[in-house]
Amino acid sequence: MKKIISILTATRAEYGLLKPIIAKLNTIDEFDVRIVATGAHLSPEFGLTYREIEKDGFVIDEKIEILLSSDTPSSISKSMGLAMISFADYFEKLNPDLLIVLGDRYETLAVATTAMNHRIPIAHLYGGETTEGAIDESIRHAITKLSYLHFTSTDEYGKRVVQLGENPERVFNVGAIGIENIINEKLLQKEELENELNISLSKPYAVVTFHPVTLENNSSEKQIESLLEVCKEYTKLNFIYTKANADAEGRIINQLIDNYARENENILAFTSLGMRRYLSALKYCSMVIGNSSSGLLEAPSFAIPTVNIGDRQKGRLQASSVINCEPTQESIRQALELALSEEFVQKAKVTVNPYGNGDTSDKVIEVIKEYLINDKIDLKKKFYDCEVK
Repeated sequence: MKKIISILTATRAEYGLLKPIIAKLNTIDEFDVRIVATGAHLSPEFGLTYREIEKDGFVIDEKIEILLSSDTPSSISKSMGLAMISFADYFEKLNPDLLIVLGDRYETLAVATTAMNHRIPIAHLYGGETTEGAIDESIRHAITKLSYLHFTSTDEYGKRVVQLGENPERVFNVGAIGIENIINEKLLQKEELENELNISLSKPYAVVTFHPVTLENNSSEKQIESLLEVCKEYTKLNFIYTKANADAEGRIINQLIDNYARENENILAFTSLGMRRYLSALKYCSMVIGNSSSGLLEAPSFAIPTVNIGDRQKGRLQASSVINCEPTQESIRQALELALSEEFVQKAKVTVNPYGNGDTSDKVIEVIKEYLINDKIDLKKKFYDCEVK
C-alpha cells in the first residue's frame, strides 16, 4: 500500500517554500500526498491564499478553518485549541504515515502536538534557527522535540537540533529551499509584473514586509508608524508592502499600511503577492526592508541590500548585504541611506548567501524515501547527549 504523507500549510510564505517538495513527492508512486490547508490560507482578510495552491494544480485534501477574527494573545491561544480539536478529527480519519511541517508558527505547534498524540511521525523543516525577538523562537524548538526527521538550512543550525537531544543520524543539512525557488522558478519579466500588479515599476522601488515582534508588548503600532513615516519622506522611491501575517497585532500593522497607502502615492499595499510575483518583485527592486526572514534568506541571492529592522530576526545567520537597524525613524533613515549608497550597492552585488546552493528538495525527498519506504521510523526516540566540553 502507498505511504500517506500529509503536508501542512497555513501561510502564503510557507506554501511557497513547500511547493517544490510537494511537486516532487507527487511524482513518487509509493506515496499518497495529501495537502491540508489551514490558518491564513482560508481567511478573506489575508487574501484566501489557498487559491494559489489550487492555481498551481495541486489538490487540497482538506481545508480546516481555525482563525478567529482577532489577533490578541487570547485569540491566538483559542485558535491553537481549535486547531488541535479539528486536526484530531482529521488525523483520526486519515492516519498518515508522515506529517511534513515547516517553520515555527503557532498553528504548526498545535498541529504537531496533535500528530504526536496520534503517534504520527513528523518531518520538520527548519529547526535550530534563532529569532530572539519573536515567540517563534520557543515554538520552533518545541516542534523540534516533537519531530522525528529534521531538515536544517545550515550546519550550525543542525548542531543546535542535536544540542536539543536529537540524534545526529536524523538531522540533515539541506540548505534553504527559498534559494531553490529563486533558481528554478520562472520569474516574471518586469512588464509582466507591472501588468499583474497593475502598477508602474519605472521608478526605483523597495519591497517591504513587516511582521509583529511577538515577544514585545504592544510595540507593533509604533514601529510600523516609524517605518511608514520614513517611507513617506523618500519620494524618490516607491515602497511595495506585502502585509503582515496572522500573528498578534498583525491587523494593527495592516490597517496602518492601508491608511498610509491611501494618503501617499509612493506607498503601495498588497495583501499577498504569492511566491512567483514576490520573487519577481525582488529581482527588480533596489532593496528589501522590514523584519521578514526573506530579507536574510532570499534577498542576498538577488545581490541587493536588506534593511533588517529590530529584533525579530536577531540571531539568524546573515550575509554581508544585510544592514541591521533599530525600529526608530532615525535609525531606519540612516539604514536606508546606507543601502542606497553606491559603495553598499556594490558590496551587495558580491555577497555570498550562507543558506545553500539550491538542491534542497532533492535532499529532503531522498531522506523521506529512505525512512518511509524502508520502514526505518521508530518513534521511541532516545535523548542524544552531547559531549560536555
